[in-house]
Amino acid sequence: MTLQNEQQSTKPRVGIFVDVQNIYYTCRESYGKNFDYNAFWRVMQAQYNIECAFAYAIYRGDEKQNQFQNILRAIGFDVKLKPFIQRRDGSAKGDWDVGITIDMLEQGKSLDKVILLSGDGDFALLLGHLKNQYNVPCDVYGADRLTAEVLKQSAEQFHLIDNTLLL
Repeated sequence: MTLQNEQQSTKPRVGIFVDVQNIYYTCRESYGKNFDYNAFWRVMQAQYNIECAFAYAIYRGDEKQNQFQNILRAIGFDVKLKPFIQRRDGSAKGDWDVGITIDMLEQGKSLDKVILLSGDGDFALLLGHLKNQYNVPCDVYGADRLTAEVLKQSAEQFHLIDNTLLL
């Protein structure tokens, strides 16, 4: 076994789950900047064996978003798309909460740790379930004031998105 293989085998196996819209809007609102997915990936690769990485986004069909999604794929993310739905009353629908939950439950069973990028407090119950049922801890990355307190408290560790993860 080579040194690189030995190092990889001793790193914890991790799954990464990114609520792309949530991260985009919280970083824009909190910092006026974009999240740096390349920098984040480098941090994750240094610490973990990345077993799976999903980026959940809304499909609107515009070229700029298509380019961004291709960048995510090139980094190593499996990009999952859901169509943007504009309702007759003017409201919009386009969240991935159920899809993220299903994937985290399915993948989490065979991982050492789960990493969630979101500030959505709805995921707190999911994090508790992963810990209690499968003994799988979950770290959360988010913007401080736009991440729900209940989500921060449910996480094994809350990582504040800072300038090292911003463009």
